[in-house]
Amino acid sequence: MSNSKQLSKIQRINGGGKELTQTSSKMDNLILTCVDEIKIKLQNQYHNRINLCHEKKIYLKDIVAKLRKIYPNEDWLYNFETSTIKPDGGILYLIDKGGKQYPILIAEQKSQGTNNRVIQETGKKQARGNAIERLGKNLIGLRTWLKDEEIFPFVCFGSGCDFEQNSSILDRVSTMAEFSKLNNINLFATVDSKRCPGSFYFHEKALLKNDFLKIMMDIAERSILYYFSKYGKESFIE
Repeated sequence: MSNSKQLSKIQRINGGGKELTQTSSKMDNLILTCVDEIKIKLQNQYHNRINLCHEKKIYLKDIVAKLRKIYPNEDWLYNFETSTIKPDGGILYLIDKGGKQYPILIAEQKSQGTNNRVIQETGKKQARGNAIERLGKNLIGLRTWLKDEEIFPFVCFGSGCDFEQNSSILDRVSTMAEFSKLNNINLFATVDSKRCPGSFYFHEKALLKNDFLKIMMDIAERSILYYFSKYGKESFIE
C-alpha cells in the first residue's frame, strides 16, 4: 500500500473514531441533563416534600456491603476500594427520612456504528463495534445490586447504524435484556420467570430529548410509587 493510501486509511479510521466519540459524548451530556430536569420536575410534582439526589457513580464496595447485609450466608467480594460503576446518565435516588437511598432511575446511552459513513467513502463495511458489550459489565453489577427489589429502574438508549432493523447486533441487546421486548418499559419483575430486565430503546436514529424525558420520567414516577407501596409513603414524605 502506498504512503498516500495508508495515510488516507488512517485518516478515515481516526476521523470515524473522533466522530463517534463526539456523538457519544454529546449524547452522554444530553442524558445527564435529562436526569437533572426530571429531578426538578419530580420535586415540584411533590411540592418539594420528597428528597432526591443524582449521583454519577456507585462504588462496588457499597454494592457488596448491601449484599452482605441482605444475604449474610453467601460470599461477596470485590478487589479495589476505588472501583465503581458509572452509568452514562448516573443514578437518581429517592431518599427516605433516615437517609437511605433508593434508585428510581439508572440511565445509560450507547452510540455504535459508523458503517453508513464508511461505506460512502470506501464502498466497504467495517467490523461492528463493541459498545454494547461494554454495557454488560454495568448491567450485571446493577442487577445484582437490586436483587432484593421487584423493580429494575434501568434504561439504556442506543443509536447508530449498528442498531438498524436488520442488524444482528440487536440480538446481543435482546440477550442483555433477558429476551424481553425491546423499545418498551420493563420496570417490574415478571410474574412467572421473575425476570427484571430493565428497559432497552435501540434505534438506528437517536431519539429526541422529549422522548428521553418521557420514558425516563415514566420509569422514575412508577419507581417512586413502588417504594411508597413497599416501604410506606410516610417513610419518604416530609
